[in-house]
Amino acid sequence: MGICAASTLKPTGVFMTEQLMQGFPADREHQVSLANWRQAPWSAWAFHHVRELIPTAEIRHNPSDRWSLEEAPVNLGGISIDLDRSGVMSIAGFIDAMQVDAMLVLHRDRIIYESYHHGMDQYQPHILFSVSKSLLGLVCAVLARQQQIDLTHTVSFYIPELKSTAYCDVTLRQLLDMQAPVSFDEDYQATEGLIVDYRKATGWNPPDADDKPADLRSFFHLITDTVVDHEGQFSYASPNTDLLAWIIERVCGRAYATVVSDLLWQPLGAETSAYITVDRLGAPRAAGGLCTTLRDLARVGRLIANDGKRDGKQILPHDWTKSLIESGDVDAWQRGAFASRYEDIPVSYRDQWFVAHPHPADESHWTMAHGIHGQDMLVDADNDFVMVMFASNPQAQSASGPLHSLLAARAIRDYLVNHF
Repeated sequence: MGICAASTLKPTGVFMTEQLMQGFPADREHQVSLANWRQAPWSAWAFHHVRELIPTAEIRHNPSDRWSLEEAPVNLGGISIDLDRSGVMSIAGFIDAMQVDAMLVLHRDRIIYESYHHGMDQYQPHILFSVSKSLLGLVCAVLARQQQIDLTHTVSFYIPELKSTAYCDVTLRQLLDMQAPVSFDEDYQATEGLIVDYRKATGWNPPDADDKPADLRSFFHLITDTVVDHEGQFSYASPNTDLLAWIIERVCGRAYATVVSDLLWQPLGAETSAYITVDRLGAPRAAGGLCTTLRDLARVGRLIANDGKRDGKQILPHDWTKSLIESGDVDAWQRGAFASRYEDIPVSYRDQWFVAHPHPADESHWTMAHGIHGQDMLVDADNDFVMVMFASNPQAQSASGPLHSLLAARAIRDYLVNHF
């Protein structure tokens, strides 16, 4: 097969991207608002200007303590990425087809590839969407090791206000592993129902004219139904993560953004402050609202590839990655709705992270974080490899997107391992 041509999804978005929010004010058709910010082509601007649309809280870095990144560029132009039924692509073809806003590859702690598109640069934070969940998983791992939270305790132990909801007897471990038997349909195309109420409560959707003021913590009282015969299957529900953030705030007595700064962002030596969207009362959208620069997200991947250490200092629990791999429940994944996304690759979900386990085509474990519209982090610690990616793919959720990102990362890793 030949090299893939440009994506058919691209022309409309690219035609308008350079004109979005230009002028004072911009033309109406080029204005980005709360009503259209997650739709193409407006998303190509919105995803790296989120704090201009939604209230946010700062996740502070320490300007005097930066984890340096060495640059050692490698020409990846000769790599072919075999995406099976989607064809064979060059790196440029992959970036085009996936609507990539920015992409960075680390190998042996050095930046070997970095590119920016759609008006982005290395200093602009981009929304992570559900990669935000994975960063919360790291914070929970630290708090559990410090014995500030007990993952076997129930939600009602920490938040007694939710005793009348479906979350009453759910454990923190079930929330972390997306095995809570609560009824919530994560349908990104829905125009009504709980997920729409959820978006309004978090400040991500504009309220309708007759809506009463909503907020995230009050929203949890609407989740009252449980799933019968759930049997511990993987059941993805973003409110699970936001509830964990509430528990973290309750236990620590500090805002979630401050806890993330204290336990993760400053210790790992982030170069810039991150930020997270908050509702009208300041509750964080921990499930999807965190925004970082590409290089700082790469530093998170580097931390994982280095067994939770930065320059010899342990930031994450030293056995966290091992536990993630060994304790993940592949059977729970197979019983869930996402089972087909990686085709025949065995996958588990633990601590808000995906793990692709070894199989005949790849002997490595991959620690992965994925967000809608094409946000990705893929780490092969055995080969000291990290790939991070921001995108503004028009599709919120693509059945093949995470697999394609993994196949691309694997092709790049193989090239680097074999040639350097």
